[in-house]
Amino acid sequence: MLTTAIVVPLLGALLVMLLPRGRERLLRMLATAVAAVPLVISARAWFLFDGAAGFDQVETVAWIPTLGAAYTVGLDGISLPLVAMTSLLFVAAIAYPVDLRGQPKAYFALFLFLESVSLGVFLALDLLLFYVFWDLSLVGMYFLIGIWGHGEPARRAALKFFLYTLAGSLALLLAVLALYLSSEPRTFDMAQLIARRPLDDGSLAASLAFAGFALGFAIKAPLVPFHTWLPPAHVDAPAPVSTILAGVLLKMGTYGFIRILLAMMPNTFQRFALPLAILAVVSIVYGALVALAQPNIKRRIAYTSVNHMGYTVLGIAAAGAVVSGHENARTLALVGATVEMVAHGLITGALFLIAGSIWQRAQTYEVGEFGGLARRAPALTGLTALAAFASLGLPGLAGFVAEFQIFIGTFALYPWLAAVGLLGIIITAALFLHLLQRVFFGELPERWSGWGDLSAVELVSLTALLLFVVAIGVAPAPLLAVIEAGVRPFIGR
Repeated sequence: MLTTAIVVPLLGALLVMLLPRGRERLLRMLATAVAAVPLVISARAWFLFDGAAGFDQVETVAWIPTLGAAYTVGLDGISLPLVAMTSLLFVAAIAYPVDLRGQPKAYFALFLFLESVSLGVFLALDLLLFYVFWDLSLVGMYFLIGIWGHGEPARRAALKFFLYTLAGSLALLLAVLALYLSSEPRTFDMAQLIARRPLDDGSLAASLAFAGFALGFAIKAPLVPFHTWLPPAHVDAPAPVSTILAGVLLKMGTYGFIRILLAMMPNTFQRFALPLAILAVVSIVYGALVALAQPNIKRRIAYTSVNHMGYTVLGIAAAGAVVSGHENARTLALVGATVEMVAHGLITGALFLIAGSIWQRAQTYEVGEFGGLARRAPALTGLTALAAFASLGLPGLAGFVAEFQIFIGTFALYPWLAAVGLLGIIITAALFLHLLQRVFFGELPERWSGWGDLSAVELVSLTALLLFVVAIGVAPAPLLAVIEAGVRPFIGR
């Protein structure tokens, strides 16, 4: 079943490329339908999930027996919510209107390819397979930014994204090889590596392997100072691509911190937890401050991703701060970090789609060019306000559920870091309230007198994402139950 979720989008990409030219509407409908298949499968997987310790619904086939590598996929309470979120974001992003530059076949095929490999990252239970999917995700994103982005700057942004993240992937590959060579018998099986922890002995080799993994994940997340590829990639990419970049690809980095470093190297993680927590707090405050100064709507949203991924890594660092003790606080922090990944994907994904709707109508992202749009676009205004309040952590919305648990857990372990990190929430509130005020209220410039509100497709896509944001904020128990089942093996050591 899980293999179907990976294979169907890949087959859909091939089918899209075989269809005749000039049928953009048909291609969009077909691609959206194909992208929805993994969403249906993830819903069924959620229904079948039993919450037992270990991995669920595992599928395995021999791949390279001489290396101890296999095609093995499965899920637990941490990966299942990310798989469901990823599937939903791809459906919304593919359906969302955008200028396809006369190349709809390539656009939809690359999107479906990217969905396939993205799901592969979260479902892989073989370390070599994980790396293959991880690297392939760079290819799809590179072409989507470079071809359908905004002119020549998009090509430079795509190149910077690819080189930056490829450098992180090479560090990741070296760490994967170190972990593999330390296992006996040698294996890439994640479940066995988690159980044996072959490179978690406090040695120099363990520290170097941890550094290689951490560098690759920090670039992908991204954490300060490895974030500089992110703002240009977002600003110059088309809005649906930014949605996937922020909502899915950034989560691969934070997911890697949990799935590999926290699970396979807990003792080594403990030694580096405080520096990682400090780096996370720097990202929280720096990302919020820089976002506040941005006159460009999309760049402002991009820097809030640096801020929110800082929250996630802070929760992960708190969860790994001690191998035993403070179990309740560490559980809260790790559950909150996982909820933050889901919440950020839905909220920021919606915000980038909203930015795309603004671009389609105005061909600019500059905050100073707007004002009074609430008079012409009440639906756009309402959904933007909802997404903005969710991003700043308003109670009753998904962001609050995540950040409250992260800070409660972190206060028990790093109270001063948690106190400093709270500044990020205040600054985030200021930057979004300023954005809402400047863009949607005040006087309506004459040139926007004919501004149109959201189309039916835009409205349905945004509403679908934000309904889940509200549902998680109001009734988080179903999500928390699944995540807590996945967290127990980490904290129960």
